Amino acid sequence: MPEFSRAILDIARHALQKKEAPDQGGLLTGQDPTAVNTADPLRLWIVQVGVIVLTTQLLSLVLRKIRQPKVIAEVIGGILLGPTAFGRIPGFTQHIFPDESRPYLSLVANIGLCLFLFLVGLEIDAAVIKRNARLSVTVAMAGMCLPFGLGAALSVPLYHTFIDSSVKFTNFMLFTGVAYSITAFPVLCRILTELKLLDTTVGIVVLSAGVGNDIIGWTLLALSVALVNAGSGLTALWILLICVGWTLFLLFVVKRALHWLARRTGSTRDGPTMFFMTVTMILLFGSAFFTDIIGVHAIFGAFLAGIIVPREGGLAISLTEKLEDMVSIIFLPLYFTLSGLSTNLGLLDNGITWGYTVAICALAYSGKFGGCTIASRFAGFSWREASTIGSLMSCKGLVELIVLNVGLSAGILSQRVFSMFVLEALLLTFMTTPAVTLLYPPEMRVRVAVQGAAHATTRDGAKGTEAAEQRAEGFDQGRADDATRRLRFTVVLDKIEHLPGMMALTQLILPPPPPYTEKADRRKSISEGSSESPKKELISLPDDYAQAVSIDAIRLIELSDRTSAVMKSSNAESLLTTDPLLDIFTTFGALHGIPVSSSLAIVTFDDLGSSVTEHAKRNDSQLILVPWLPPHYSVGTAPSQPAEATSGGDNVPPVTPRLAAIQNPFDALFRSTSSGPDNTDVSVLHSQFVRSLFASSKTDVALFVDRHMPGGPKLPHGGTYRLFVPFFGGPDDRLALEFAVQLCSNPRISATVVRVTKRDIDLTSSGSMEKPQIVGDERAGESTIHHNTMFPDTVYAHATTQTRLQSETADNIVWSRYTHPDASSDPTLAPALSRMVFSEVGTPAPLRYIIREALGMSQTALEERSRLLILTGRSRRFAVENHHAELKSVMEEHGGIANEVKRTVGDVATSLVVSGCQASVIVFQATVSAE
Repeated sequence: MPEFSRAILDIARHALQKKEAPDQGGLLTGQDPTAVNTADPLRLWIVQVGVIVLTTQLLSLVLRKIRQPKVIAEVIGGILLGPTAFGRIPGFTQHIFPDESRPYLSLVANIGLCLFLFLVGLEIDAAVIKRNARLSVTVAMAGMCLPFGLGAALSVPLYHTFIDSSVKFTNFMLFTGVAYSITAFPVLCRILTELKLLDTTVGIVVLSAGVGNDIIGWTLLALSVALVNAGSGLTALWILLICVGWTLFLLFVVKRALHWLARRTGSTRDGPTMFFMTVTMILLFGSAFFTDIIGVHAIFGAFLAGIIVPREGGLAISLTEKLEDMVSIIFLPLYFTLSGLSTNLGLLDNGITWGYTVAICALAYSGKFGGCTIASRFAGFSWREASTIGSLMSCKGLVELIVLNVGLSAGILSQRVFSMFVLEALLLTFMTTPAVTLLYPPEMRVRVAVQGAAHATTRDGAKGTEAAEQRAEGFDQGRADDATRRLRFTVVLDKIEHLPGMMALTQLILPPPPPYTEKADRRKSISEGSSESPKKELISLPDDYAQAVSIDAIRLIELSDRTSAVMKSSNAESLLTTDPLLDIFTTFGALHGIPVSSSLAIVTFDDLGSSVTEHAKRNDSQLILVPWLPPHYSVGTAPSQPAEATSGGDNVPPVTPRLAAIQNPFDALFRSTSSGPDNTDVSVLHSQFVRSLFASSKTDVALFVDRHMPGGPKLPHGGTYRLFVPFFGGPDDRLALEFAVQLCSNPRISATVVRVTKRDIDLTSSGSMEKPQIVGDERAGESTIHHNTMFPDTVYAHATTQTRLQSETADNIVWSRYTHPDASSDPTLAPALSRMVFSEVGTPAPLRYIIREALGMSQTALEERSRLLILTGRSRRFAVENHHAELKSVMEEHGGIANEVKRTVGDVATSLVVSGCQASVIVFQATVSAE
């Protein structure tokens, strides 16, 4: 009986075991998550991807500081994960990169490689070669022939020393020559963009030669692979002919069909549609499949598919934007890791190997550098420019690594020789940026003019373009008549949200048209019997006035790590004519008779400020206009008190807007104060750009803080403006006052200027007056304020007693000039001064006084259907008053703001922003020479 029970239990146990689901593994069951499972390799693949991406991204963050391309981080990361470094850790390779898992890793990496070569094909624009064929062909051929010859010569001792005799010498020689002669076009484009060389003669020639070099290099690689895979010379010839036929079929048949499909689906107008993307992907992998089965590597077919995609309407850039992130983040690092797993720098363990390694690096650099330098010198470039071209063309990057991996997988290269060439490619790519920076500094660069022939150039050290110099000469007389009037402006455009504010500010800086009645009467007396209509007379008169103001609009686009950003840089000329922001602003200028010249800058975030500074210097601008939308505030409608606000008393409590309740409880944890505004990352990042511009600018800067948010209250339609200028003193406030006088020459603009003095006791305000009496200097203990801020920030000349007294004297002179104009004053200021009201006030709380005045004037302007605009100085240096304590009190009462924003706009503007005043503010920084 016990035997029967035991048998029943055994049967039940086996039945239950059969019904159990197979164990899925995991930490809870005690299984190793890195164990190889050929039936389900996803788990280990995710671990591998995580390790690879984390390593390359950390290296990229470090190498970015020394301006090295991302490919350097990817190559070094792959080498570190291989047997050179981490592979020496016991168990690392067996658990993370076991041999059984490498086929799956290789499959994904090669799919990514095909996608990357497709993106490389999208980057190549044949029109670049056509425009600069005369110079680029010479440089490209010299940069291919000499390195190929040196590589072929070096292959002889390399073959006899390191290569097995079973490998044909011709195959090894061909691969060595191709590796020597090829240039990394994608890496070259990024280096040219980051160093801001695309609009120089050197950059244009290098870009054109790089395109030609890339095409020839991939063709030679296809030929090399065909020769390796062919059993005989006749087979190799058939492979080559079929490859040529497939190339011609794609270029002349499929390309036209793809162009027709792009237009038919609207992809050239609105970006690639889903159907067009599907056809393109099928074409990509179909071409890769065909070139692979005929004996040429699949990457060549993917490269051809990228070349035939239409460039019309920015379609190639749009396609790149859809594919580049996955390729650059996941696929390429996987490929370089596979390359690194095959690279073992530990094999370079003897003097002979290191001697050949040094010879490989030296000949590779001298061949490229020497060939391209000599060709450029014969083409007419200076030795400095020619050597820069040679250094740029010696960039190897990932393209040579792809060639080397193809040779390694084909058995032509041994692991030792492969490691030697990888080190050479890494070293030459690493050298490119420092060598170009040393050989071709910014002050020596020759840039191509905006209009004219390809060699109508200007030098960075010069004053600017020829048009800018002509404008400067034309305005010399105007400067002599009125040194404070600014007529040449640089307008910064980076977002569509900034356009309304910049348009409104641009309309304000237009001078009023001169009276035309006298001229009309004079002409009427000359031609009494003329039948010319008065309408034609009115149109012809404002021509001189319309030419008085000139505006240079610069469109800023941040250069990111994406390939599409580099493509936009190389196609800046076409983007300049199609960019919507520039198109809208140029049309606005044409409607108002303003000559607007446009330009486009695609640079890294750290170089945005210096790019604007260089542009303003080249165009001899007198004032840079920068837009800014401050952080959004949830502010209710505050009760206005116009009577108290317009009085000079200080006993009235300030008006505090009602802050909306915080909906998200976590918001309070990430605010500067619990009741502060929503300081978005966008505002902080933009403030860093503005501060870098303030720090580097050698031109006066006006920051327009537009307080009229999209979706906010509608603007009044009266067409008039009220200006409020709180004047504390210092170079920035003097600039604000001078600009206010210039704006008031427009009959639609009036201003109220208040000279505010901080006093220990509240004295009675002198009240409003058209021409007030200048009181004595009673500001005891007034001293210069020093802000300890980190770079980037403004640094004026060292503040001493002498400079402080000079600044105060300049304040009194400027104030007296506008409040007590005499017979020697400029008569053209009279109309503007007649629309300005000057007053002086002493108060122990100047910021609160300004807030009350601004709120009161804002309410008054709303009732009058006009707009209020506040002009104030930044005063980060040479500040007359120290507002730190009062500003802290104001921020505690009204709400906080990020320190970056406060440092950017200054204390006065910060108090106005946090108070909830909806008037827009212009913050000025004057150029002060360091002595």
